[in-house]
Amino acid sequence: MPTEPSLEDLRRYAVARSLFTPTTLPAAIQRLGFVQADPIRAPARAQDLTLRHRVKDYRAGDLERRYPRLAIDEDCLVNYGFLPREHLALMHPRRARKAWDAETERKATDVLAFVRERGAVHPREVEQHFAHGRVQNYWGGASNASTQLLDGMHYRGLLRVQRRDSGTRAYEAVTHPPTDDGPAASARRAAALIDLVVRKYAPLPAASLTYLVRLLAYGAPHLAEQTQAALRLAREHLASCRIDGTTWYWPSDENPRSRRHAIDGRLRLLAPFDPVVWDRRRFTLLWDWTYRFEAYTPPAQRQFGYYALPMLWQGHVIGWANVTAREGRPEPAFGYVAGAAPQDAAFRNALDEEVMRMQQFLVPRRDGTLPAPACHVTCPSVPETSPMAPAPIPPGR
Repeated sequence: MPTEPSLEDLRRYAVARSLFTPTTLPAAIQRLGFVQADPIRAPARAQDLTLRHRVKDYRAGDLERRYPRLAIDEDCLVNYGFLPREHLALMHPRRARKAWDAETERKATDVLAFVRERGAVHPREVEQHFAHGRVQNYWGGASNASTQLLDGMHYRGLLRVQRRDSGTRAYEAVTHPPTDDGPAASARRAAALIDLVVRKYAPLPAASLTYLVRLLAYGAPHLAEQTQAALRLAREHLASCRIDGTTWYWPSDENPRSRRHAIDGRLRLLAPFDPVVWDRRRFTLLWDWTYRFEAYTPPAQRQFGYYALPMLWQGHVIGWANVTAREGRPEPAFGYVAGAAPQDAAFRNALDEEVMRMQQFLVPRRDGTLPAPACHVTCPSVPETSPMAPAPIPPGR
């Protein structure tokens, strides 16, 4: 009997360890360590689509509604999202790669005093009070200068997101406790950050591990040197194997061959940024086809659709769905890697059940009623495959 895992073992392990038994919202975020955010609703935001598989009776918008009462924060790690507040100490006080000039520092000081006086502010209040005007944003367009300044203050740890008003961040002042900047303490924080991302995205191909550590420069730019040193040590201490020329890594206290990593019969439509599918390199190695996130691809060039949700069934990603919602009722269109859907009754039942779960998820928490049941799904397929494209990563500050 082989002692090292096979690729099938890694597939099963990757799915089962991430799609754990649904629990409470705080417990799910704690176990995930970080939940990537994305503002597109197709049919819901990525953070909601991710949490619905891992939180009991989760509804779209639950995270935003409950956020002010939870010990979590919106912040940066390898990209932007939600994470347990305890993880902030690994990255704050954060030193941005680009220092502010004296004028920006003065404006930030004035805005911080204004926020402290008000308690919590909407960007509109800051703009009305200071009239900072408009500036060019990262994408080449024009943005409200106050909004951009608040974003920079948030990134530097002067502010935290207190709540959202119709999706817009409202801020309050925050003071992060001082940290030991000595070599040993910085090395420990860098090692903890690597452990955090490995536990979220394992098993990881070697190239993906390197890529994730590089992305930590977004959340902890001041620890770039330490994370590179910690990566060298991680490669020695993480469990690993080599399959078909690729070295894979995972936490040393986990066993990919364990029987506890069992696959259930539930079909799931996953967010493009779900931990199971986020790593496009790993996705291709595990499921032998390439998936692309095409929301920013010109419509004529799309092969999967605007916001294709990978379809996971029995441990394999066998296709995708584009889902629109009208009055809380999902209207999905499916595509399949094999060109057609599986024909057995088990698949049809699993697909119908997932559409019904999606429908319930889309009903706002304040409304306890459900729309009329969706009809049995018989949607045309979408073209099959496309070149791999990584998920977009927010720019650094």
